[in-house]
Amino acid sequence: MSAARTAPEETPPGGGSGSYERVAIIIVMMGVLMSAVDTTAVVLGLPVMMRDLSSNVLSMIWVIMAYLLIITILGTQVGKLGDIFGRVRMYNLGFGVFTAGSLLCGLSATGPEIIGFRVVQGLGGALISSNSGAIIADTFPAHRRGRAFGITGFGWSAGAILGILVGGAFVTFLSWRYIFFINVPIGVVATVVGYLVLRDKTARVKSTIDVLGMLLFGSGLFFLLTALTDVTGSGLTISSEAELAASVPLLIGFVVWERHCSSPLLDLSLLRRRVLTASMSAAFFQSLASFAVLFLVIMYLQGPRGLSPWDASLYLIPGYVLGGTVAPFAGRLSDRLGARVVASVGLVLQSLGIVAYSTLALGTPLYTVVLASVLNGAGSSAFFPANSSAVMASAPQRSYGMASGLLRTFSNVGMVSSFAVALLIAALSIPRQLAFEIFLGVTQISGGLSQAFVDGMHSALLASISLLAVALVLSVLRGKEARTEVARAGADT
Repeated sequence: MSAARTAPEETPPGGGSGSYERVAIIIVMMGVLMSAVDTTAVVLGLPVMMRDLSSNVLSMIWVIMAYLLIITILGTQVGKLGDIFGRVRMYNLGFGVFTAGSLLCGLSATGPEIIGFRVVQGLGGALISSNSGAIIADTFPAHRRGRAFGITGFGWSAGAILGILVGGAFVTFLSWRYIFFINVPIGVVATVVGYLVLRDKTARVKSTIDVLGMLLFGSGLFFLLTALTDVTGSGLTISSEAELAASVPLLIGFVVWERHCSSPLLDLSLLRRRVLTASMSAAFFQSLASFAVLFLVIMYLQGPRGLSPWDASLYLIPGYVLGGTVAPFAGRLSDRLGARVVASVGLVLQSLGIVAYSTLALGTPLYTVVLASVLNGAGSSAFFPANSSAVMASAPQRSYGMASGLLRTFSNVGMVSSFAVALLIAALSIPRQLAFEIFLGVTQISGGLSQAFVDGMHSALLASISLLAVALVLSVLRGKEARTEVARAGADT
């Protein structure tokens, strides 16, 4: 019950070794960068993939959805694997699996093949993302984690820019396959360096994997997302109604099972901590609100404004550039002021950015997109490092992997749901199949359809602002997390 008993548990391994900290953060940033490159570059390459693989629009949507779904389903469990077998070991394994999946994706010959290999990539991505936060928490003391998360935020912004530039160049001048091949040398280097340099110093925990929980959660989420996608493409049919009907008992059964399972998929006991619960819920609503915005704006630029996927993405680069600059400073500021202030200011800036997006019309100067992207990029880059450091500061060290995975699950559920909802909202304004084709950059629209799409986009953006308002309330009311080891030790007793 005393601080003396719990304080040693909070001492990060390698503490006091600046060189180890620098190497660790570089390796973690490489994982974040790879993921960001993959995310933006794959979106740019989808139209070319569809033609080259003789596939269809609905199948290509699952090139993105399959990856996000696997990361969402496995997030907490691969984080728990890090708690059981070692976070560094699972993180390095993730690099290896992600690299192998990238190679297989680049070699794919059919649509179903690339979707299947994206599942492999997703497994590696889950191992990387769910254990990266835990490695940072293990390596850096509580009062310096915000800065560390800020540096990884810079890695995401840099990766997103590289994904747009390099991905666009590959698609235009070489082949979409190099979008995946570029991950191979980076992944090999990161895996080797990680095995040679990174080390686990925290005690392992004894636990089991919640297989039934994963099956219930994964199946329920799969049927729900499939139903949303089918409704977008074909309207409400017997098939989509059956998928919705199947998802409900599976998700209810998951909640019931989690309350009685001895080693649950979601450790609900962590959610008894106010700061942790509010921070994760804020991450969910922020992702639900903001991920849709990216695709709606790209649809607007490619559809009514007639830009190519490459040109449309270039207008978003300034936001990523500023975001990469802001993230390290925002993380350092959250170490001094606490996550509540910095994350909340970030959500306000994001809201202002989306308000700017909501003014877009058929003749709006395109510099408005740049202005909105700058506000949005600065806001998200302030929110993420501050919010992530608050989660890890509020979790006991023995559960860093679970907490990191739980945060990723909350964010990814919001992200993948936002993706489906964005397409659904677009499909309410224009013909469903056309909405998919505009999203993929396969076709353009004009005349009355253009105005209908802009009106629908405005409604979707207003919904996003409302969701960000919910995230802001949660962020403000979260309370102040403990940033010193003594304070945390007292809070854990």
